[in-house]
Amino acid sequence: MTIFEQIDPDLLYPDSDGKPMADNTEQYRWIVLIKENLEILFANNDKILIAGDLLWYPVRSRLITPTAPDVMVIFGRSKGKRRSYRQWQEDNIPPQVVFEILSYSNDTKEMERKLEFYDTYGVEEYYLYDPESFQLDGWLRQNNHLNKLWQMDDWVSPRLGIKFQTGLGELVIYRPDGQRFLNSLELNQRAEQAELLLQQERQRVQQLAAYLRNLGIDPDNLP
Repeated sequence: MTIFEQIDPDLLYPDSDGKPMADNTEQYRWIVLIKENLEILFANNDKILIAGDLLWYPVRSRLITPTAPDVMVIFGRSKGKRRSYRQWQEDNIPPQVVFEILSYSNDTKEMERKLEFYDTYGVEEYYLYDPESFQLDGWLRQNNHLNKLWQMDDWVSPRLGIKFQTGLGELVIYRPDGQRFLNSLELNQRAEQAELLLQQERQRVQQLAAYLRNLGIDPDNLP
């Protein structure tokens, strides 16, 4: 007789559901934007795990079909590699915040099942964004259930501290310091601008040092 505990857990709980991360460029763009900006926001906190398209097994049972949120945030779990998120191996801590980006293949029944899954297994905040219609929906756990938020414009996530702005068309997300979530090109441009300013400052310092030396003053010995 086969003992359950002796079966390879990788066979019991596969690391892939066989589905692609995204169905189209817009969905992928938003998944990356949210995931990478959250990584930057919480880069200095080793106890916040942020994952994209990672299978989440909430309980140790093959009867419960796992799901892979587009982005999920888990406070209290260390950063690092995961092949899947098996909650019983993670101090039984569920993801507190989950994001889903709608694609053409998502139907109403599928999204209803996901909402029920997140409600059942302890998600505190759930955000669903449709990049085609610019519609953002949100749910917040109250009285042990996810309840729909009816006003999303300028809504601030209790867990993440980020603000959602929906009143001007496409969703805009702001960090707690007021900076907008930026894509990779914008982040690169900002880094290049910062490097250029640093080079200009170095040139000014070198020019000032040369000017002082022409006056017979050693800039290295200034008080």
